[in-house]
Amino acid sequence: MQNQISPLILSFGASDPVSATGLFADIGTFAAMACHGLPVVTSVLTGDTAQIDSIHALEADLIDEQARSVLEDMPVAAIKLGQAGSVDNVTAIAEIASDYPDLPFVLDPFHSEVNEQTAEAEDLTLAIRELLIPQASVLVISAVELSRLAETWKDQGEADDLSADVMTLIDSGCKFVLVTGTQAGNNEFANTLFNETGVVRRDVWQRIPGSHAGAGATLSAAITALLACGIDVPEAVLEAQEFTHAALRHAQQLGMGKLIPDRFFWAREPLPDSAV
Repeated sequence: MQNQISPLILSFGASDPVSATGLFADIGTFAAMACHGLPVVTSVLTGDTAQIDSIHALEADLIDEQARSVLEDMPVAAIKLGQAGSVDNVTAIAEIASDYPDLPFVLDPFHSEVNEQTAEAEDLTLAIRELLIPQASVLVISAVELSRLAETWKDQGEADDLSADVMTLIDSGCKFVLVTGTQAGNNEFANTLFNETGVVRRDVWQRIPGSHAGAGATLSAAITALLACGIDVPEAVLEAQEFTHAALRHAQQLGMGKLIPDRFFWAREPLPDSAV
């Protein structure tokens, strides 16, 4: 008798040679949470642990072919999108997502360090807002990225209003928005989950020393994995934050740049007392 398969997650994203962000980060996080990742490459990054140097988007037809071949073959439990790479890719992915409206769809598409590498950055942001966010089950976005996104519908000089900006996105169709990285106190930050009723939960965390790459990718991938396992959004968001915080506490200095989250911290043998 065949064993029950792991939850399958279709992930759109970039190929990152460092595995800090993008598809390889997703696959690691999914595996750490007993899920199987199905990667669809949208673009190829170049860079190292210090910075991302460039992004090279794949053709939209190739994105569509990769994804639909998998979706027609296997029982996918959830879909995640990281870096889309181009406006054409956003259009293709939006059409695919619309064909599978019952699957949890987690968006984490705004990565300033990556998106600023593209010649069509403004058009890409607008396409994501108009085509993808209205279909999202959960949008993961930092407070800084939310402020930049809000510039696409606000009048010039209009003041920031985080709650109002979130509700604009929810009114467009997005079910939940998780805003990360708001200041919460001395050396603390807050992540706040919203839905149509307002604030669902607000979790405060201690800042971990050091400069990290891939924290957001780890968080959004963990949320996706937990949704694929059937956990409700508020609880999935809490458990994903706990996992991400632990991965950051165990982050590794793989190169000369930023620290990389250890998504398999739980599998390491503890150090003997004499080595601590």
